[in-house]
Order: sequence, then structure tokens, then C-alpha cells
Amino acid sequence: MRKIFSFPMILCLAACAASGCARDKKPDGDQSSMLEDLPFVYKMTVQQGNILTEEMVDSLKLGMTKRQVIFVLGTPLLTDFFHTDRWDYAYTIQRGHQPMEKRMLTLHFQDDALVRMEGDMQPNPQRGESRERQEIVVSVPDYQERKGFLTRGLEAVGLETRD
Repeated sequence: MRKIFSFPMILCLAACAASGCARDKKPDGDQSSMLEDLPFVYKMTVQQGNILTEEMVDSLKLGMTKRQVIFVLGTPLLTDFFHTDRWDYAYTIQRGHQPMEKRMLTLHFQDDALVRMEGDMQPNPQRGESRERQEIVVSVPDYQERKGFLTRGLEAVGLETRD
């Protein structure tokens, strides 16, 4: 009987198989496909957390109650069980192949009043005052009754329907 595999050949195949599994990982620990860096590969926009805009942050003022802050910014993404007077708002967005944008805002309360703000975004009263107020007009169309297929068919035949 002939030997198909010799010991050195098995050793060489095992070394090749083991080295084929090892791939350089990105430094940030992101495990993804090698094809994602190509320019023609579509990458979906990924948005997470509470949306924080300059207008929203500019409308914050020290002394606001927790309910007023929730009205302006929404429910906080992170509330610490042990520190209930600290709210963390985090927002990240990655558009396609662009680098990820991160925004953080931490609010500290004392006796249900906002006392301190920390983070990437800080309120700027001059920026808020320079922004012109926009009037929002919502047009509501007049009500038009739309009858279904069966109702129109019964009316065409001459049968009355109940309203």
C-alpha cells in the first residue's frame, strides 16, 4: 500500500491551514470584511442614541427641571442607578465610509434642577439668539369622504348603506 501523505507534508499543510486563519485585525478591534474598504461597496448610515443638535443644546438653561430637560432633549440614553441626578446623552452616527461622529452630553441635577453640563456640546446663548425664529405652518387638507369599493357598488345598484 502506498503512502499518500508523509509526515513532513502533513506538517506543512497544518502550518498553512493555521496561518490562513490568522488575519491582521484592525487596531480598534473592529472585525469586518476585507471588502468594506472598497469605494464601490455600500455602507449604510448607522445612527444610535439621542439626536443632539445645536438648537436643542442652546435651549438648555441652568435651573431647568428634569421634565423641562426631557421636553427639550428627550429621555436620556443612560441613567445611572446609583447616581439618579446624572443623565448621559450619547449620540453616534457613521455615514458610509466617513469616520464616526460622536457627541456626548452629561447633565447633573440637584434637587430636580439642572446645575451643571459637561461634554462635547455646550450651550451658547449668542448662537441661540442669532438664529432667527422660524414659524411652522402645517396645512391640513379638508376632509373628503372616501367610500370603499363595496359601498360604491351598493349605491350604484340603488341599495342604501348605513352611515
